[in-house]
Amino acid sequence: MNTPKTIQVMLVDDHNVVRSGLATFLRAYDDLALVGEAKNGLEALNLCRQKKPDVILMDLIMPEMDGIAATKAILAEYPQIKIIAMTSFEEEALVQGVLAAGAISYLLKNISADELAAAIRAAAMGKSTLSPEAASALIHATRAPKQPLTDLTEREMDVLRLVVQGQSNQQIAAALVISLATVKAHISNILSKLQVSSRAEAIAFAIKHKLVTL
Repeated sequence: MNTPKTIQVMLVDDHNVVRSGLATFLRAYDDLALVGEAKNGLEALNLCRQKKPDVILMDLIMPEMDGIAATKAILAEYPQIKIIAMTSFEEEALVQGVLAAGAISYLLKNISADELAAAIRAAAMGKSTLSPEAASALIHATRAPKQPLTDLTEREMDVLRLVVQGQSNQQIAAALVISLATVKAHISNILSKLQVSSRAEAIAFAIKHKLVTL
């Protein structure tokens, strides 16, 4: 009788307590093995090159590189990896954004240990799992009328493209040869025009409405 393959799992979350709790959870299951931890998307991308995990549990709101940008970047290099978005947020734009970036599942952090283990096993087999809240958000999105696209300036579009690529404010300033203060002003205008409150939501909006090309 063949022994089931151990699923190699990576954790990506900027909160140490969350990572510690998830690591403890993984140790309770013989078929799940923790192979690496990262506190932001950029660390996760670099760690993937060393560890080659089967499944990644990916937080969405993180510094350096958020979960949507990290999902896109990781899958561009390693399309075989299965990424589960695992977050405390259920906003429609985030759900659509990370799934559009290639995540296979979307779960909220209040999920039970057994449900999470089942979702990891399903992801490893190529099967999706959506929290009821995420499923509801997707259903709502299909029924909601399309929002009119906003009139971003050409320079704001340049900044938005780099934000979607996971660039920091400093990197954007260098790439566009503008000051850090100017970058911050552009991002503030972008968030206002898109009617979102964070970079991650701006990325999700841009992907959803095809303002930028993935």
